[in-house]
Amino acid sequence: MVLLRLSSMALSRSRFALSPLAETLGSMSVLIKPCSDPWLTPWYTRHRDAFLAVLDADPFAKGLVELICSTKYLPGFVTLPPSGGMRTAFADELEPVAAAPDAAVRADLEAAVAHSWQRHDLEWLTGHGWGARTAGLFRYTWETHVLPDWPRRRALLERDVSHRAGLLAAYGWPRALQQMNRRSAWVGADAIRFSHQPGPDRVVGEDGMLFVPVCVTSGTWLSEEPPARYALVYPARGSAAAATGRPEPAHALERLIGTGRAAVLHELERPATSTELAHHFGQSLGTVGGHLAVLREAGLIAGTRVGRRVVYRRTGAGDLLVGPRPV
Repeated sequence: MVLLRLSSMALSRSRFALSPLAETLGSMSVLIKPCSDPWLTPWYTRHRDAFLAVLDADPFAKGLVELICSTKYLPGFVTLPPSGGMRTAFADELEPVAAAPDAAVRADLEAAVAHSWQRHDLEWLTGHGWGARTAGLFRYTWETHVLPDWPRRRALLERDVSHRAGLLAAYGWPRALQQMNRRSAWVGADAIRFSHQPGPDRVVGEDGMLFVPVCVTSGTWLSEEPPARYALVYPARGSAAAATGRPEPAHALERLIGTGRAAVLHELERPATSTELAHHFGQSLGTVGGHLAVLREAGLIAGTRVGRRVVYRRTGAGDLLVGPRPV
């Protein structure tokens, strides 16, 4: 069992962050495999053929992506923890990838081969400048296949962070970490279980742990930068539901409280800020704020302040009024 151990200082400084590079890595993993998630089908159908054509034209790119998508050890030079918090820029994340020396790239790739569940060789690892060539592949994937969809994805990621930040403010880190993935859990007073597989514990530095949601993968991985920077990348909750569209409010509820307020009440099955709701519905902050004020005065929702934001969630009365989810 692999544990991530945190001092009280590291725990107090742990936080959430976004990573366009991790989102791009997850997108590569999805595009190279048969699509198993119905909610991804429209995006997958639009982009897969073009992505595969680029890989077929470049043995280095194809070998790299096939290895990354079939190993338990993701190469460290493409999985560094983000450094920009919630405003991480893709270009900043790409710089150390491009600057990675060939010796370090080869060592990472050989470790990935050793931990792969498929047979690989590194015959495609020819020439030199592998870090820069890897950065070029990530840049192409980001600009062509991820960036056009990034505003929607970013809204989903921010919503996941708002939800977990609300849990953190109300209940602490153990509750905020619940259901990040199948393996992770809080253990004792000072540790996070990352994996059931045998391995050495990691000691998180005093700057704290990063938690990084991504949209397009169900996988989880640990990003590490020596000596003690770590980020846990995990699948954002609710991505599939948001991508497939929200359920229509029941007509009786619409007639009772109005279409707009009924839609907001349904949507607050997953906590959100007023800004996130306005973005989701394509409405002004004033309109959404008016709905929230009425619902809050009626005791159907409650707000929790998290820093400068207020995260809204349904109360028990709101849950009862909406009723059970359709199956």
